[in-house]
Amino acid sequence: EYEWKGPFYFIQGADPQFGLMKAWAIGDCDNGGDEWGEEIKLTEQAVQAINKLNPKPKFFVLCGDLIHGMPGTQWRKDQEQDLKHVLKNTDQDIPLVFVSGNHDIGNTPTSETIDSYCKNWGDDYFSFWVGGVFFLVLNSQLYFDSSKCPELKQAQDVWLNGQLAVAEKRKCKHIIVFQHIPLFLRKPDEENDYFNLEKSVRQEIMEKFHKAGVKAVFSGHYHRNAGGSYRGLEMVVSSAIGCQLGEDQHGLRVVVVTAEKIVHRYYSLNELSSQGIDKDLVDMLAKQN
Repeated sequence: EYEWKGPFYFIQGADPQFGLMKAWAIGDCDNGGDEWGEEIKLTEQAVQAINKLNPKPKFFVLCGDLIHGMPGTQWRKDQEQDLKHVLKNTDQDIPLVFVSGNHDIGNTPTSETIDSYCKNWGDDYFSFWVGGVFFLVLNSQLYFDSSKCPELKQAQDVWLNGQLAVAEKRKCKHIIVFQHIPLFLRKPDEENDYFNLEKSVRQEIMEKFHKAGVKAVFSGHYHRNAGGSYRGLEMVVSSAIGCQLGEDQHGLRVVVVTAEKIVHRYYSLNELSSQGIDKDLVDMLAKQN
């Protein structure tokens, strides 16, 4: 779909993270994730809300931490099976796009953990086109700590440079990136934190994206809504479908792509289920430009 055909929208979700709510509640994030009934219900609600939307979104992207159990932990297989079981009910005309998070491949990933993720959920980085817009999915753990698989980080870097060159040649309408860990939460020069990428790494990526004309980066990981901008590049941090670590509601982000801009709004699952998308966003989709 290299050609622009008019406005469309997609749904971004993040961190269903089956198992975290119980682990967080008992204060044992390493071992406590042995129940995830609450997350199953929330993800079911998300799928039902998406299925009811009219017109349909072009796709539904999940920006990482699909499950809570880290590689090698005991609940992991069951959590993955249960999540797949819920997601199978997504309308078959709405493709699912998966992004790897730190719980999916480990804080310090290895070639084995990444391989296991790829067998389960698909590639850890890839690109796709929708209606003249170029989308890139990145493995942000390789930017966070690639000490156990430096060759994989290098491979992603080479690939990314090639993809950005393709985007330039193709004259795409917009370039949009999905990754789990935000580049930054509020300010491009903020201090290093568990929830952002290290300053020197961040700076290099932001500059690369800016030069290539990337419009927006969508991420999760923070379990709260946040965001900011760097030289015309918008950083959008979406709260979780699952466990909330701040004041936000369990929810999803609706992202409308027009010829000129990218407009997005976060909805609680209850709002999206009961009233759907706001009229002003629907009107944007109806404009042929």
